[in-house]
Amino acid sequence: MGADMVDPALIARILGTLTGVIGVAVCLGYGLWRFLALALSAAWAAFRPRPPGGSDPRIVPYTGPEPARPAYWAGQMWLDARFAGQAAALTVWYLLTRHWLGEVVRRRLLRGRNGQTGALADNGFGRLLLRLLAPGTALAAVLSALLASVLLAGVALFFAVQLVLVVLAVLAAVLAGRTAERLWKLVLGIRMKCPYPGCYRPFPLAVHLCPGCGAAHRELRPGAFGALRHVCRCGRGLPTTLMTGRRGLAARCPHCDRSLPPAVGTTRVVHLPLIGGTSAGKTMLLAAMLEGLRSWSHASRLTIEYASPDDLREANTLGRQLNSTGWTLKTQGGQPRALMLLVGYGRRRRLLYLYDPMGESLRDADTTRGQGYLAHADGVLLVTDVLAAPVVRRALHAGDTERAEAARPADLGPVETYAGFTGELQGLGGRRGRLPVAAVVTKRDALDRLDSLPRPTGPVEAWLTAIGLDELVRVLGHDFAAARYWVVSARAATGAGALDTEQRRAAEPVLWLLSRTGLRVGRLTGTRQDAMDARDRPRARGARDARPADSNERSNTP
Repeated sequence: MGADMVDPALIARILGTLTGVIGVAVCLGYGLWRFLALALSAAWAAFRPRPPGGSDPRIVPYTGPEPARPAYWAGQMWLDARFAGQAAALTVWYLLTRHWLGEVVRRRLLRGRNGQTGALADNGFGRLLLRLLAPGTALAAVLSALLASVLLAGVALFFAVQLVLVVLAVLAAVLAGRTAERLWKLVLGIRMKCPYPGCYRPFPLAVHLCPGCGAAHRELRPGAFGALRHVCRCGRGLPTTLMTGRRGLAARCPHCDRSLPPAVGTTRVVHLPLIGGTSAGKTMLLAAMLEGLRSWSHASRLTIEYASPDDLREANTLGRQLNSTGWTLKTQGGQPRALMLLVGYGRRRRLLYLYDPMGESLRDADTTRGQGYLAHADGVLLVTDVLAAPVVRRALHAGDTERAEAARPADLGPVETYAGFTGELQGLGGRRGRLPVAAVVTKRDALDRLDSLPRPTGPVEAWLTAIGLDELVRVLGHDFAAARYWVVSARAATGAGALDTEQRRAAEPVLWLLSRTGLRVGRLTGTRQDAMDARDRPRARGARDARPADSNERSNTP
């Protein structure tokens, strides 16, 4: 009869209720917090730095071409977050399957052993009681694991949002840094181009060398390797923008790997090629211009500085040649290397590239097309040797012919020289009509001794017209945005006993072309810029009817 009174369903409900109560109590009172504590501790350990000297499996070595370490936010941060998430998940899984269900429930409680110590109960009742606690403990483990997983997922989501915000903030800093540098270069008109023959190519960013180990950094700007600085593989921090100090690093051309002056990326570059036939006096004029710029620097606020030791060495070599022989050697080689000068007036500076090519390199379309620097020209220095013009040679009398020959006239007249390169100049740069041209008549010392020609006084373009070179004046006035003319004696401006006035006159064409780029040196040439611009074209067009003034004063003023 007693057996009939036992209700299995009631017993099952009682055990089920007891299991549920035990499971919820153990879960909320201990299990959940234990799961969370151990999982969060494991996640934190994944972020914690390892002791120095040992290997860290979390760090994947960078094997790319850039000798810098990727920024933490660009790669390692996500690896650490993944390791942290994996560590927390594995901890929860281990606690559930191995510790609670495997060790505590199966190996201890179900065998009548203490769940914490593993000690066997002293009597049968104690062992029975421990076995009755096993289902509740198992339920507590499952509930703890589920609730901990949900809470950890929330924490992970919140943390992921924080990481995304960090990345967005850094990307905004990267974008701001790049934009600020681009706007700064745009406002100052800075365009970086290689000055070396065979290259002459533009580039947005130079290769910068680490001062610690000499490693070449091709991406030293805000980006994946750092917003404000990059860390070289040698451990040295390098600034990423011009405003933060990148200008102090040695730089190289990314195309030809040759050294660049520090001012290439910080100062507006002005490219001025000297165009003239062989023996027209280009190199002599270049030396006279250098002397003239130095002379102006002593008498005004103009500042002159060679951009690199190579430029200083080249200028000194040129000066020694003139002092020893009175002549410069004929320009040799193919494409010329630019002679680079830093020219400043007030707060503004220009990095001046002066190109002195061989006369033969501009004789026809094929050779001119190979002169890549013409595509970047900001103006043209047309070196004009009128003694080579057929119309002038025919006007010379017997004695003047010998004097003209002694002056070593060019192999081609100025009209023929200009015609040989003008079409290709338009094809290379596509902006000849926007360029100014400074036409410099050389060898004035020889011209002054000729009785067959009028003296080169008064407006130079009028004098050119008077000696039969009106075609040159006409085409220059038509093809260029502005044209201005000078008559210079390079011999009187160089060597021992050089005249300051002649040196400064020789530098005026360069100063005028620089003034067209915004450097306020127009006052040094004796004429304000706006007045020059207003007169350049009309005077060139009307030069055919002009006549030289009857005066002994040598004037270059158009």
